Amino acid sequence: MAKILVADDETDLEMLIKQKFRQKIREQQYEFVFAINGNDALDKIQQHPDIDIVLSDINMPEMDGLTLLSRLGESSPLIKAVIVSAYGDMDNIRTAMNRGAFDFITKPINFEDLSLTVEKTLKQVKLIRETLAAIKENNILRMYVDDTVLKFMGTQEFETSLMLNETVDATVAFVDICSFTSISENESPETVVKLLNTYFDVIVKEIIAQGGYIDKFIGDAVMAVFRGDYHLDRAIDAALAVRSQIDKLPEQTGVVSFKPHVSIGINTGEMISGNIGSANLKRLDYTVIGDVVNTAQRLQGAAGEGKIIITDAAYQKVKESFSCVPLGEVKLKNKANPVMIYEVKD
Repeated sequence: MAKILVADDETDLEMLIKQKFRQKIREQQYEFVFAINGNDALDKIQQHPDIDIVLSDINMPEMDGLTLLSRLGESSPLIKAVIVSAYGDMDNIRTAMNRGAFDFITKPINFEDLSLTVEKTLKQVKLIRETLAAIKENNILRMYVDDTVLKFMGTQEFETSLMLNETVDATVAFVDICSFTSISENESPETVVKLLNTYFDVIVKEIIAQGGYIDKFIGDAVMAVFRGDYHLDRAIDAALAVRSQIDKLPEQTGVVSFKPHVSIGINTGEMISGNIGSANLKRLDYTVIGDVVNTAQRLQGAAGEGKIIITDAAYQKVKESFSCVPLGEVKLKNKANPVMIYEVKD
């Protein structure tokens, strides 16, 4: 719904506006707010920060329309103003335009012309806000993405590559911050987010150091993927480093005391890599899926505080490189048979 402020000391105008735009008001396309002068208009804008356009007379007590235009340009630059005045001489029109008026309509009002002008002005406001949103999103994107990548993203090759799917041999690690719920349920949102980001920074640093990449953040857990040579070994090295660095972090004291620890599940094998999501919503997540991924998450769920858990198949591949102890068979969700698991010590 568009919100329109009408600033005019002629009280009859409010009734006329409501009559002429009654269908738009009834259909909740337009909502009107009324002010009797420039000062009142600025007060109404404070009360209704979502106002899109201002229709303002020039000759008003306390603060006239031309002064109001100057004040709008300083305080609310996204609001577009249309002057509606009987003073339609060129000097007033030029002054209004120089002070930022989007258009100028003379009295007596031709309401068909006013309706078209309002529609045109609202389209301009919408365009400006969409442009600002796009700039903001683009600036955020540039914080994380190289310019060469951004140029590539505009090509047909990029659009085609988005739809490519493949089967890859890789290792997945799920790293969970144990018992973080006690913090999220008791501390302020600022404390929760600050702590979680601190812990994630430590985790991400060690994963990247071993050539892994962050697939996603899931609540207070991280999903990481390792590909290429010795991907399982590198995933375990990263997990050991994460555990060591997290254990060194100080205890959080506040409403509740909290000493951070992690539990980690690691699995390796073939998985599907591709863009998963809704093309209609234009929300696609480049990720890996499959039984190997699901099992890694289940292993993390079975891991206790400070433990790194792998399957027997993974153990057979790394037993000469890492010290592991058998924990026996466990029943994992959606697995018909129990799975033999090992804890990686070092």
